[in-house]
Amino acid sequence: MKARQIVEEMDSYVPGRSQDEIAQDFNLKKEDIIKLGSNENPWGPSPKAMKAIEDEIKSINRYPESQLHELVAEVAKYSGVESSQVIIGGDGADEIIDVLAKTFIDEGDEFIVPLPSYMYYEYLLKQYGAKPVYARWNLDENKLDVESIFGSITDKTKMIFLCSPNNPTGTLIEKEVLMDIAGKNPDVLIVIDEAYFEYSEVTNKDLINEFDNIFIIRTMSKVLGLAGMRIGYGLACDEIIEYMHRIKPVFSLTRLSFVAALNTFRDSEYIEQSIKKGIESRQFLYDEVSKIDGLHVFPSKSNFMLINVKDTGFTASELALELMKKGIIVRDCTSFKGLDEYWIRISICTLEEDKKFIEILKEVLS
Repeated sequence: MKARQIVEEMDSYVPGRSQDEIAQDFNLKKEDIIKLGSNENPWGPSPKAMKAIEDEIKSINRYPESQLHELVAEVAKYSGVESSQVIIGGDGADEIIDVLAKTFIDEGDEFIVPLPSYMYYEYLLKQYGAKPVYARWNLDENKLDVESIFGSITDKTKMIFLCSPNNPTGTLIEKEVLMDIAGKNPDVLIVIDEAYFEYSEVTNKDLINEFDNIFIIRTMSKVLGLAGMRIGYGLACDEIIEYMHRIKPVFSLTRLSFVAALNTFRDSEYIEQSIKKGIESRQFLYDEVSKIDGLHVFPSKSNFMLINVKDTGFTASELALELMKKGIIVRDCTSFKGLDEYWIRISICTLEEDKKFIEILKEVLS
């Protein structure tokens, strides 16, 4: 059986290695491995979410909620928007991006991604016959090259993906820039990825009331501590949301992910502490990494930071391997388009884990 041509041409998406693999390969204890590579919440999920999952297990023989009204109301309240402006999906924010593509992309359309940025936009949209066009982040000034966006727009442009804070640079895009791009391109969907907005304490959600061509992506995998439950959501004008609901799978949230999400949004103390501890960890890591000779770290508004390691004498792959041997997982960014072989990304951990990472990092570099 022959696959579609685009499937034949695509490479598989390769996630990072698991703790089990690393423990086995380097003769380490799984519980001693410190993960700084996946931008997760290291403090675990909300206790209220865990209790709700425990109580719901007895009902997993039944289909989950299909309309999600109760959860939609909580998301709308948390986000400060109307329920009609919310769509929720399973598989994290990735399902939301996939539904966007299925709703609005025709074969031959183009979409713009400034490099470096989150690579999964391209992976998903190419499946529907769309062509990526690359704009750029100015790494020297650590900001979006706005002119490269405008210079990439053609009559085939259907979407522009703008991640803010951007992954992997940690950079925010100014609201005025987003408004300028959206205002000058009313027939192009401006997709603003706010997966990490809580850490930046900045959101562009008000723009969905001003522009009917802005869509905001968010996830419960970061601050909200539910990466393993795979829940994402989107915010946009009523018309966009209604179109997407025609395409979205009906039962994409499990019963367990539904109750976990519902009770996390209702645990405001947990959310506040997750943000507070995340920002503290980020600041500690930035301060300590900045002191190490040979490392050049970007200031970040997210829960991760990008580091240039060229002056250490290591490539990113070499340094990542040496750290892995000692039980530290960082993200080798060599595979990120727009970056060369000298960049790694680290994400927040508990302060105890942060201190151990810094100690081992110094040891490896010495």
